[in-house]
Amino acid sequence: MNDEQLLRYSRHILLDEIGIEGQQRLVNAKALIVGAGGLGSPAALYLAAAGVGRITLADGDQVDLTNLQRQILHTQERIGQPKALSGKMALAHINPEVRVEAINSRLAGDALAALVADADVVLDCCDNFATRHAVNRQCVRQRTPLVSGAAIRFAGQLAVFDSRRAGAPCYSCLFPEADDVEEERCAVMGVFAPLTGIIGAMQAAEALKLIAGAGEVVLGRLWLLDGLSMDWRSVNFGQDPQCPVCASGDVK
Repeated sequence: MNDEQLLRYSRHILLDEIGIEGQQRLVNAKALIVGAGGLGSPAALYLAAAGVGRITLADGDQVDLTNLQRQILHTQERIGQPKALSGKMALAHINPEVRVEAINSRLAGDALAALVADADVVLDCCDNFATRHAVNRQCVRQRTPLVSGAAIRFAGQLAVFDSRRAGAPCYSCLFPEADDVEEERCAVMGVFAPLTGIIGAMQAAEALKLIAGAGEVVLGRLWLLDGLSMDWRSVNFGQDPQCPVCASGDVK
């Protein structure tokens, strides 16, 4: 790091748990953020501000007026623009040193596999189970840590999955894939604006801890937030021995 970087990141460097070595790991790191909406917005802003060297921001949607209530990456002037490109512009204003790759499409197949393989950490900030399960399968296959968040109405949740650790559960252990799952969308159900900021910021915190090697992440625990009462509760879970994704060792 040069003198300007040492000054920019000095408050991280002053933390014994991060220090110069941990901050250098952040500067050298590559993060993939799937979704540039309510969760991806605060997550991306904090990763960029913290100096994560390369951020890939993937989202196939465009900025809509209804997004602006909670998706703080975007502005009224960028309505109609691809969210990934709008997000890239926002991150450049926060930290021009960070390299941001904008992908204006929903990730799947070989493209998703290549990006997960190239990332040090993946943040699942999307809004549909099909993408969540596809991302999880690739993270298990590539042994890439996954930070998953969700927010709907006043309810938020957060979990971390790390297939580098023997016997670690994956997203499918907690939420098995099924054809009859009913999606809950913000467009129909609504979402409390600050809730996405809380969960997205926590996703950023867990991702930064994973990269820097600081503290303990929430492995094997699902954090649940009731935004109306501000009550948190934690549910422990383990690997499902019948999980078709991670237990068999044959990821499809």
